[in-house]
Amino acid sequence: QVQLVESGGGLVQAGGSLGLSCAASGNNFKINDMGWYRQAPGKQRELVALILSSGRTIYADNVKGRFTIARDSTKNTAYLQMNSLKPEDTAVYYCNVIGTITDWGRSFDSWGRGTQVTVSS
Repeated sequence: QVQLVESGGGLVQAGGSLGLSCAASGNNFKINDMGWYRQAPGKQRELVALILSSGRTIYADNVKGRFTIARDSTKNTAYLQMNSLKPEDTAVYYCNVIGTITDWGRSFDSWGRGTQVTVSS
């Protein structure tokens, strides 16, 4: 089983910046894709950014140019740098990692517990 630990987040004023990180741990696994999702109160969880094993990145339209996703494969860690934050970015942010358990050749799809990001106006 692969576990994810998220850190970062908090309270920031509009126009400010925050950084999130997500570290994956476990035994004998290989990560393919790493992503960040968010869920605001009363809304469905939505994709924020995704970084594939190839290094290709995908962003939601409403964060393009403001958010940057990155990964450090040596540390099994994903990062999300959020700049020019807006009140509508307020949500719980979840890390998601998809990969393979190498011992079994089976895929896994793990989620973090989430971290709160609040942007005040």
